[in-house]
Amino acid sequence: MSDILQRDHRSVRGTIQYVSHKPDRLGQERGREFFMINVHTDGSRTCIAHCEIDDRPSVMRDITYSLDPDWYPTDCFVRLVVGDRFMGSGWFRFGPDFAECQTYTAMEERVTQRMQTNGRLKTFQNHAIACDAWHMRLFDRNAGPGVQSIDEMLLSSPDHRGATGPMLFRIGIGVEYVGEENIEVGAGRFDALHFRLVSSPGLPQAHPPYDVWCTADDDFIFLKGAVGGYMQTYYELVELTHLKD
Repeated sequence: MSDILQRDHRSVRGTIQYVSHKPDRLGQERGREFFMINVHTDGSRTCIAHCEIDDRPSVMRDITYSLDPDWYPTDCFVRLVVGDRFMGSGWFRFGPDFAECQTYTAMEERVTQRMQTNGRLKTFQNHAIACDAWHMRLFDRNAGPGVQSIDEMLLSSPDHRGATGPMLFRIGIGVEYVGEENIEVGAGRFDALHFRLVSSPGLPQAHPPYDVWCTADDDFIFLKGAVGGYMQTYYELVELTHLKD
C-alpha cells in the first residue's frame, strides 16, 4: 500500500476568530476565518481560506493563494460576496516583472488588468487574515530598530475589509519590528515575533496601526492581530492542527 500512496507535503489547519474591541461591542464576535496551509517539499506553499465578516454589509471571501519556494507570489483566486450577494471573482497571476488578473464583478462586469512591477512582486494582499503575517517575512530584523518600507504591495481590494473588486491595486506599507515575545492564544502558547504596520501610502483611506504577532519560525503563521483607530478590531488564532501523514 505504501508504494501506491504519496504524501510528501506538510499541512496545518486553523481557525481565526474576529472580535470587536469597540467599547460598546467589547468582546463581541464579528467574524471568523478557516484556513489550511500546505507546504511542499520544495518550499512552495498554498493558503486556502474561507473568511466571514458579520458586520453589515456582511463579507464572505474565499481565497487560494500560492507562493514559490522563495516566497514570491505566483497566483491567487478570490471570490467575494458582500451583503449576501455576489460581488466578484477573479484570478491573479504574477510574473517576473508584471501582475495580471481576469475578474468578473457585479459592478464592472468583465475586467482585465496588467501592471508592471519592480521585478518579482514581493507580496500580495488578498485580505485573508491568515496571510497577513506572511508580509512580515520581508522585514530585515538584522537591520536594527526603526520602520522599514515595503515599497510595492498589490491588493485585491483597497477597501479595509476587502469588500470591493476583486481587482489589482498598488500601495506601499511601513512596518516596524517590536520584538520577540512568548504569547498565549486560544490555540496554545507560542514563541512569537511582534510587528506593527504603521503606514500604507497609496490607500484611499489611511489604515489605522495594525499589530501582528506570528510564529517565530520560518512559517510565519498568524497568531493574533489588533487594529486601532476607528476599526478597533482583534483577531486571534483559536485552533491550530498539524495534519499527520
